[in-house]
Amino acid sequence: MTSKLKAGVVTGKDYLTLVAACKAGHYALPAVNVTGTNTVNAVLEAAAQNRADVIIQLSNGGAEFYAGKGFPDSANAKILGAVAAAHHVHLLAQYYGVCVVLHTDHANKKLIPWVEGMLTHGEEYHKQYGRPLFSSHMIDLSEEPLDENIAESARLLKRMNAINMSIEIELGCTGGEEDGVGSDDIDNARLYTQPEDVLKAYDVLSKLGHFSIAASFGNVHGVYAPGNVKLRPDILKNSQELVKKAKGLGENPLDLVFHGGSGSEKAKIEESLQYGVFKMNIDTDTQFAFAHGVGKYVKENETAFFHQIDPQTEKPYKKQYDPRTWLRVGEKEMIARLSEAFADLKSSGKTIAG
Repeated sequence: MTSKLKAGVVTGKDYLTLVAACKAGHYALPAVNVTGTNTVNAVLEAAAQNRADVIIQLSNGGAEFYAGKGFPDSANAKILGAVAAAHHVHLLAQYYGVCVVLHTDHANKKLIPWVEGMLTHGEEYHKQYGRPLFSSHMIDLSEEPLDENIAESARLLKRMNAINMSIEIELGCTGGEEDGVGSDDIDNARLYTQPEDVLKAYDVLSKLGHFSIAASFGNVHGVYAPGNVKLRPDILKNSQELVKKAKGLGENPLDLVFHGGSGSEKAKIEESLQYGVFKMNIDTDTQFAFAHGVGKYVKENETAFFHQIDPQTEKPYKKQYDPRTWLRVGEKEMIARLSEAFADLKSSGKTIAG
């Protein structure tokens, strides 16, 4: 039986306990990109409603937006926005009664200073509270030569491991673009990770601390017409089998991540859960859900967004245009979409918070 954990942000050994529970139960957690308190709170509410644990993550652009687009220093806004979001989640997550993983998304070579800036804050937080600010950070050097990718990931993992953090790396490229990281112009062969590359990364990183791998199996950011994205979860299976055989390990020794989850075929999602996937990123679908809810509300209450008082009836519209009203509609739509994601990933009702 899986050990029960205290509700709230999980780090270190508790994070590893949660990952192990997901893999043993063949379910995964949605990793939701957030941009402000509305989206953070929607994720927490969705997790609580579904009695499911969840991953909250920020891209560099989402973190900058959290700090405010008017912040005078863009680079520092990315760092401080992420830190501010982390503090918000640490404060509130425990009261929602579920376990929450705090993570940051794709950081390519030019964004390494962003990660290092967050780590500096994380080290100070660790000195004060005995735990890290974030559960993990992602380093995406998939556009660089493999040896450079592994070496730089190893360097950063040493620093993260010192404060009980994990690292997520990417091997192979996720198609599309996520907040300035990635490209639509990627050779098709690079969308599929080679199991031998996974073994090479395992040889180096397993000695240094905990890591997860976003192994590409045709994943693409965004939503596309049916047939345009060819997912091959067997890539994940082959990688697991190679590492298992080469290292004499048990079933599914790798902790794997599914990027580009929005719009994916449900059958492919379900298949991936058999191969050690514990995390699936979702952003495009939740963005659309939030926007769809707000858009529908505005359409139904159009006059209120152009007149404080109805020009014919003189009825005041304050309650209709109050941001709390229409932002809440967006939150509810996002919560509904995440409920679908929890069901697809088979994590509904499986929180290990006790």
